[in-house]
Amino acid sequence: MKFSCSRQQLCDAINCVSHAVSQKSTIAALEGIKLNISGDFLELTGYDMEIAIRTSIPVQSDDDGVLVVSARLFNEFVKRMDGDAILIEVDQNLQMNISSSATECSISAMSADEFPELPTLNQNSELKIKQSVLKSMIAQTTYAASTNENKPILTGALFDIYDGNFTMVAIDGFRLAIRNEIIDDSGSYKFVVPKKALTEVASLIKDDNPEDLCIICTDNKHIIFQINGFTVISRLLEGEFHNYKRSIPDSFKTEIILNTREFISCMERCSLLINDKNRAPVKCSFQNGEVRVNCKTAIGKVNDCFKADISGENVEIGFNNRYCLEALRAVDGDKVRVQLSGCNKVIKFLPLQGESFIYLLMPVQLK
Repeated sequence: MKFSCSRQQLCDAINCVSHAVSQKSTIAALEGIKLNISGDFLELTGYDMEIAIRTSIPVQSDDDGVLVVSARLFNEFVKRMDGDAILIEVDQNLQMNISSSATECSISAMSADEFPELPTLNQNSELKIKQSVLKSMIAQTTYAASTNENKPILTGALFDIYDGNFTMVAIDGFRLAIRNEIIDDSGSYKFVVPKKALTEVASLIKDDNPEDLCIICTDNKHIIFQINGFTVISRLLEGEFHNYKRSIPDSFKTEIILNTREFISCMERCSLLINDKNRAPVKCSFQNGEVRVNCKTAIGKVNDCFKADISGENVEIGFNNRYCLEALRAVDGDKVRVQLSGCNKVIKFLPLQGESFIYLLMPVQLK
């Protein structure tokens, strides 16, 4: 096998598909990247049995062939070569020779026989959505996905599509993130996608062409994202997802409209005092047009205050600083609505208008 190509294109492709390569596996081939030459294209695939990433780049070659090469070594050598073009030759003993400019090196490849076949879909549905919208939905929900493997279904995000409405939901038992979008799809289906797959999809979305579409295909077991020349394949999570609609409060006693950046700054200052050894709630008091923020640990204390538009009952409530910060950083807009129903009831974050996102937090009990 022999081919030449752009070193930068090859480097970029290796870097992306490597995210799906197993770090440690009993199957040696899964720690490598599968290279498949066919005509003028080189297809690269990484697969760890849960997620696969595949892409192709143009090459100059008269050969066809397939092999597997160590993802780590291949990535490191190609990244460190000189020159704009790179030449790769593989002999009958699967020795790979990599040369560029005056530099030449050699590494061992392996047969692709042990590399598992990627899942194929008995396609049930196809969804098209703007890449920029999908990236926003992922960023505004997956922060709330659980990291507890005892409930695997909650380690992903629910895709709930019904009659032109697309709702993405993540929950971990202490907080809930919901993102709504109107789409051109009249179907009705639900499935749960692992957070890891969504993180990889978001990383492949570039901001250059916000109108570009992502094509999503699913069946009962797997999902495929086709985006910017990449294919991401992931298994779906099995189980019954939480009935998120029942968790959304339909009334409130206090509503606050506040500056998102000011609230983030207050919480960040409080975070300087909080760590694993020094835990404490952040106490927030909403009254008389002011938000008063207080935090005290063995390290020190913070007293802060900023103006806000407050209507309804006065309330004093405790926040988990990390959960609050992650919700605030996911807010799309300079201002956010906060709705409260007392010091022990769920905290609700909303945009100024409508309900394009809904973030719920459980309060922390104050002594």
